[in-house]
Amino acid sequence: MKAMVLRELGGPEALRLEDVPAPKPGPGEIRIAVHAAGINFADTLMIQGKYQVKPALPFSPGMEAAGEVIELGKGASRFKVGDRVMALCGHGAFAEEAVLAEDLAIAMPAGMPMDIAAGFAVTYVFSPGN
Repeated sequence: MKAMVLRELGGPEALRLEDVPAPKPGPGEIRIAVHAAGINFADTLMIQGKYQVKPALPFSPGMEAAGEVIELGKGASRFKVGDRVMALCGHGAFAEEAVLAEDLAIAMPAGMPMDIAAGFAVTYVFSPGN
């Protein structure tokens, strides 16, 4: 799968589109096909190493996404394959697929466009687990 990958801290020019292995969900996690990802000020800080959360390099940034559930990890039961969700990823949303705790996703309202949903989670600050 394709993902934007950061191998050294820097600005947006440090990001590279790479082929990476598809992530696998662990217990209580879901894997989504990312249809759209939000871009936040915090993402720009994270890639420079200036955000309080500092993922180990290399990583794919992207705090929020909207997409479709494509796999459930063991014990994940809030969603089913095919459900449309908006998600708080922490990082990893700038990829074709992302894995996250199912409690960090909420079902998208019917008719909500993916691009709107992708920028909704952080900006609106929804309450995960609802």
